[in-house]
Order: sequence, then structure tokens, then C-alpha cells
Amino acid sequence: MIYTGTVVDVHARQLYWGELIVEGEQIVRIRSLREGDGGPPYLLPGFVDAHVHIESSMLPPHEFSRLAAVHGTIATVSDPHEIANVLGTEGVEWMLRSAESAAFPILFGAPSCVPATAFETAGATLDAHAVAALLADRRIGYLSEVMNYPGVLHGDPEVMAKIAAACAVGKPIDGHAPGLRGTDAATYAAAGISTDHECTTLNEALDKIAAGMHIIIREGSAARNASALLPLLAMHPDRVMFCSDDLHPDALIVGHINRIVARAVRAGYNIFDVLRAASLNPAQHYRLPIGLLRAGDRADFISVESLRTFRVLETFVAGRRVAQNGEPLIPATESDCPNCWAAVPVNAEAFALPARSSTIRVIGANDGQLITEHLILDAPIRDGNYVPDTERDILLLAVVNRYQAAPPAVGFVHGFGLKQGALASSVAHDSHNIIAVGASADELATAINALVDCGGGIAVCQGAQCQVLPLPIAGLMSANDGYSVAARYAELDRRAKALGSGLGAPFMTLSFMALLVIPSLKLSDRGLFDGSRFTFVPLEASG
Repeated sequence: MIYTGTVVDVHARQLYWGELIVEGEQIVRIRSLREGDGGPPYLLPGFVDAHVHIESSMLPPHEFSRLAAVHGTIATVSDPHEIANVLGTEGVEWMLRSAESAAFPILFGAPSCVPATAFETAGATLDAHAVAALLADRRIGYLSEVMNYPGVLHGDPEVMAKIAAACAVGKPIDGHAPGLRGTDAATYAAAGISTDHECTTLNEALDKIAAGMHIIIREGSAARNASALLPLLAMHPDRVMFCSDDLHPDALIVGHINRIVARAVRAGYNIFDVLRAASLNPAQHYRLPIGLLRAGDRADFISVESLRTFRVLETFVAGRRVAQNGEPLIPATESDCPNCWAAVPVNAEAFALPARSSTIRVIGANDGQLITEHLILDAPIRDGNYVPDTERDILLLAVVNRYQAAPPAVGFVHGFGLKQGALASSVAHDSHNIIAVGASADELATAINALVDCGGGIAVCQGAQCQVLPLPIAGLMSANDGYSVAARYAELDRRAKALGSGLGAPFMTLSFMALLVIPSLKLSDRGLFDGSRFTFVPLEASG
């Protein structure tokens, strides 16, 4: 086959009107017909998501790939630690099997932090022996994000054994070290950790680059750091990659890495530097088995209508057209639904909190960020109990253990803005217990019980009425068609916002209120947790 268009040669940093000659799975020749920009279609290397938790799309790997290929994605570097926290090694194996029929290569890592901390209940534990066994599997390409950065800084034997296992087999090690600067960043990188996707400021990123790390600029459904970090494209184009990290299904049907690429080009950054970050850098760093638009490469490439919008016309993987004009061309497949679910119903009385102080600790949720604030606020009290106060946006927050019967952990959160109703989700990073926020204890219990009944999902409750998107695969993913899942998710997102939430992605933000490894204040199934000091703290801020 011959494909004609303006070739975007990222290696030579030039444009020319030319032909790709493809035989089978390979580009056998690229012929230049005339120099310069010849207009559409533009032929360029496909995009790579350098760090994503596929489970956050609420779709299994095969279905995720169908939707992502529409936007020019031809590979992902995927950390399966969400399902691993629920099902352990069995969950990682399930993801590998689902990916066998995917539209493009999915490079999975060996999860390094299952559970993420010792301060929460997860469904599994992957110790250094289990991680080493995964790393020995040729299908596993790297050690997934090392979130226990205090363990690295203090030489924790279990953490260091996992890092040593990756070094022994020569596989890259991903980082996760929000806020780490200076000598601490250098110590972290010196352990062999080569990437970080948690930078929120340019200076933090520059410290980590100085320490030898690559920075992955994240634009997901809840965390968006491109505004702060895009200047790295001009400063260190060889050390930058792009990722989505966590992307809900309604966002995935709109765009993927192509959206970050378009934004960076519109902002004035050099197109070749931008495309290098979106393709060459991750392919080389992770040694991905993909082509990069060179003669002799595998025929992985895309055509786009414009080098400004990057609307994708066609996506080719190994010479096969897998998406065209906004439609996936590979069929959906059926999926089995493994799960681990022992959650029991709750009642409103479970959220009663006797008042013992005039001030309390409140989690401050920030739109577009995983970092929360540690607020000290005057306690809303009625009839001797702490109660939610919608006027001040102080809402109930609860985490219910899904792995065994246990009383819920209860606290308060500011930033969700609900005037009534409740939201609940079994997607709660990283242990994936049930997390819920509500304007009243009754509605909170109703939303939680809707998920108890269906084995996991997301729910919106108003009064006694609940709308649910079931997620029967580990309480994280749906077995249905991706577009129908996205439509249902979008409906629940609209309902959540109609209840008063002004957050861009209320369910995604909710899912991170239990992520203890991101400061500052979070809630696990065992209680309120100060992520800055890495210790539990009482709800009461004073006697």
C-alpha cells in the first residue's frame, strides 16, 4: 500500500510531501516528492501515553484501546496497580490477557506499591518476591511508579529490594514523588528511578531533571499540570513526555494525547519538540515495540487533517488501519468480570460523630489537583454531633471497607459544593474501598448501599433515588461497550453537578480523597491521615 501526504519527519525535523510504501506490517520505503508543507493529510508518528492507569477509564484494556486509537494513540505505558490492589497478581494477569487483542501495544509494569501504604486495607499485597516474579515476565516492561518515596529516602529494605529487582533485569523504574525537591529529589533519582509524573511546578520539575529524571507532563480528568510544565518543551525537549495518568470515559471519547499535543503547538512550542515528547521520547525510554515513521520500522503511524488541531483521520498499527474518521475499526469483545467484594450495607447512624471540639480537621479538595489542603475549621454541630453544613460547603466524607465487614471511617471535606444528595464510588485510589461524599447521612448511606448491592460502581443519590453505573470488573471497570459507558458516566457527572458541585470532574476528584501518598489530608478506611507527616490524625483539631 502507498500512503501520500505531508510527512512530518520528527527525526530530521522537516516536512515534505511524500509517500509511505507499506508492505505487510512494515514501512519499506519513504519517498520525498517535494520539500515543504504540502498540506493535508499529514503523516506522523502515532502518540504514546507515557503513564496511564487504564482502569480509570472504567474500561478493560481492549476496549480502552479501541477508543484511544481513534485519537491517534498507538501505544501506552500502563500501570495496573489499581486492579492489583483489588486482585493482586491475578489482576495483573487479567489485564495482560485483555490486552492481547488490543488495537495497539500496551506495556504493563509490575506494581511497586500494593498496597500503597500500610495505613489502609487493600485486597492484596505484592511483596518484593511477587514483584520480582512479575519483572521476570517478558510481557512486563518496567517497575511501576514507586510511590513510597519516604521508603526510598530512608532505604526501606522492601522498597529497595523491588528497585533492585528491576535494575537486575534492566527495566526502567517509574517515579511518583510529589513536591520532592533539591537533595531529596537527587537521592530519589539516584536509587535508579528515572521518571516522575507528579510535578506541579516548573521549579520542582527542573530539580528532578537536574537529578537525571524525565518529566511526564500530565493532563488527566482530575490532575492537569500542562500549564505549569509546558515550558520544559523549550528548555529540555529530550527529557519530556506526555501522559493522562487517570482519564474517565467521557474524557477519553473526546480526546487523548492528541489534545495535549494540539494545546502545546497552539501555545507556540516547536512542533518537532512537541511530537518528540508525544512519540520518540517514550518509545525510546521504555523500549516500546513500535515504529517511529522511518523506513524499516513497523508501520505504526497516523494521518491528521491539521498540524494545529491534530484531528486524527486514520490510525495504523502494524500496517492495519485500526481507526478512521472518529470510529474504531476493531470489534469489541466480551469480558469476564473478576471481583473481590465483601462490603456490607450501612445505615445513617454509622456516620454519627459526637462533638468533642469546637474546631475540626477538614480535607480541602482542589479542582484539577490531587494535592489537598489540611483545613482547620469551626465545627458545624447540632444536637451534640458534628453535622454537614452545605452553606459552608462542609460535607460528610466516608470510606467503607469493601474487603471485610468494618465500621466506616468518617470525616469532612470542603470543595465539592453539593447542596443536596451524595456521590459514591468503588474507584478510590489506591485500595479501592467505597468512598462517598454527601450533604446528609441518609443520602450518604443510600449511595453507598447502592454500590454494596451491585458489587461496585459509581452512584449519584438525591433523596431516596439513586442512579448507578455498575463496574463489575474488580469494582473498577465495565464490561460494556466503551461509548455506552462514557454516555452513562457523563449522565452521572451531569447529575452530580446539578446537585451543586462545581468541580470539573467530581467523581475523579472523589476517587483521590483516599490516596494517602498525596498530601496533605486524606481519609482511608482506617481514619483521617496526614500525608505530609505520614500519620493518622484525629478529627478534632483542639480539645
